[in-house]
This record gives sequence, C-alpha cells and structure tokens, in this order.
Amino acid sequence: MLERIKEEIAVVFERDPAARSTLEVITCYPGFHALLVHRVSSRLWRWNFKLLARFVSHIGRALTGIEIHPGARIGRRLFIDHGMGVVIGETAEIGDDCTMYHGVTLGGTSWNSGKRHPTLGRGVVIGAGAKVLGPILIGEGARIGSNAVVVKAVPARATAVGIPARIIDDEQDAMRAKSAENMGFSAYAISKDVNDPLAKAIHGLLDHSVNTDARLERILAQLERLGVTVEDDRAIADKFDPNYLNKIVD
Repeated sequence: MLERIKEEIAVVFERDPAARSTLEVITCYPGFHALLVHRVSSRLWRWNFKLLARFVSHIGRALTGIEIHPGARIGRRLFIDHGMGVVIGETAEIGDDCTMYHGVTLGGTSWNSGKRHPTLGRGVVIGAGAKVLGPILIGEGARIGSNAVVVKAVPARATAVGIPARIIDDEQDAMRAKSAENMGFSAYAISKDVNDPLAKAIHGLLDHSVNTDARLERILAQLERLGVTVEDDRAIADKFDPNYLNKIVD
C-alpha cells in the first residue's frame, strides 16, 4: 500500500511541472485523493460490502469532483490531472501508466449487465472532456484528443480526435500541413480537431492537392530519367516576357 502511494506521488512530479513539493501533492491534488478513496472503496466492493463501498466512493466524489465506481479496476501510476468531472464506470479497466484530464468519461452505452465500459491499455492518454463509451479497447500508448467522442476501438499508439472520433494518419496529416503551409495558411489552426463539414471540405482539398503534387513529382521523375530537361517554375518565370501577349495581339 505504501509503495503504491509513493508511486502515485512520484507520477505527479513526472507529469505535472506545476507540482512543487510532496506536501503540496498530498494536500492539494484531487486526483491523488480520488485514488486513495478508490483503493478503500474497491477493497470493500471485493469483500462484498457493496453499499458501504458505494457510500465511500460517494464521499470521494463529493470531496474531489471525481467519480470512480468501486467496481472499476485501475492499474498502477494513473495520473488524473485537475480531475473535476471525471467519471469512471463500474466495468472500466485502466492499465498502468495512464493519464487523463478533467471532464473525461469512461462510460457505458447500454443498460445490460456485464462488461459495458472501456478498457484502456498501458500508457493511454485521454485529453480534457473526452468521452470513451462502450466495452471497447483503447490500445497501448493510444492518445484521445480533447472533447473527442470515442465509440470504436482505437489501435495501439494511434491518435483519435473529433466527434465521432476518427483515427489520425500522422503521415497524411503531415502532408496536409505542408500543403496548407505552401498555400499560405494553416487549416488546422481552425479545424484540426473539429469534424465538421467545412473541416472535411478543407481536408478533401488538401488531400487532392497532396495527391496531385505527388503524381506530378512522379511524372517529372520519369521525364528526367528519359533525358527530358524540366525547368522549375522560377526558371520559367525568369524567361517569360511580359510583353509576349501584347506582341501576339499586335
């Protein structure tokens, strides 16, 4: 028990640069308090003191703003930052070294008995306000963006954002960002995490631009292999006579 408490204090220093002392963590971090209360309520739940376990967890919720059902299974070194509004359901399972921020919900999507809440693999990070719903698996090292609504499994080390959540292709996103930068603006400054029709339209245009550029690059490479000299845009512009059209008209 003492070893687990020491681990949870150390985790705060690892993941929160605002932490200044052990006394501050012990007295001022609701996530730390919530885990202490859950350890007691979980044990009572396993000993079949169900009502008492729920009452203890209810006290923890009143004190911290974090609701953890005593039936939830939580691994080592969980860090709940800020914590207000966090809800962790009865059949939720959380692996070691996970991190979650305020407003996170690990909820169910049905009233059926049995497994109905998410399972988080090791090292999962869930951003503020995200909702992970149903008996789904969030793979090891996955990241859930702020305010995302996740209702399908997320592969290990993937990133999910949006409503409903979609899996980000990091390579494709990097190409989109580069294309947007070349156009003189950053589309993601407005719509990276918003899965609305305008964002989809912008993403579609950027994808088309990226694909077109890639095809042109392949064509140019083939032409160069055939011995055809292809001048770049600047060289063509330097040779362009601005009076050319006037001469044709005359």
